Amino acid sequence: MHHRTPPPPEQAAPYRAEPDARFTDELASVLSAARRRALRDGDRQIDTAHLLHSLIETDPEVREAFDGGPRLAKVLGYLVQRSIGYGLRWQGSVEDSGAVPVVGDPAADGWSPSALAAMEDALTRAASRGEGCATGLDLLAALASDAASRAVEVLGGAGVEAAWLTERVAAITAEGARPV
Repeated sequence: MHHRTPPPPEQAAPYRAEPDARFTDELASVLSAARRRALRDGDRQIDTAHLLHSLIETDPEVREAFDGGPRLAKVLGYLVQRSIGYGLRWQGSVEDSGAVPVVGDPAADGWSPSALAAMEDALTRAASRGEGCATGLDLLAALASDAASRAVEVLGGAGVEAAWLTERVAAITAEGARPV
């Protein structure tokens, strides 16, 4: 008797290591969590909404930036809806807000062009303060500043204005940079 072995199920693109090692250990943990979330959800790539979700779950400073429970609860509720089905309309598509020119297949390295742009922006923000590593707040501000990203779509859906969040993070960061 001859049994055919079924072909292996189609899998998401492999996720490589983080694109840059200039992140704090905490932020590197966020990036790894975002990668796991995307893989678990069956998404082709890690997008800005995955990054936002992982940032909120992992970083207490990021949660504090939302200035209270109601805003944070709404964003988390929206993100949970996305992970259990709302985000199906995003599966199989490439998130590209136009922030970075797309060269080749952006899903090949596992990160959406918008997510890569946000990570680069986070590094730039840290460097502008003379810091060698980007933090969760740097990435949050970068995510909120890209009006065409999925993270901003999630924020807007939850009633959080991205411009307000960007300003709030800037104020928190400036406050933390003051000499004591």
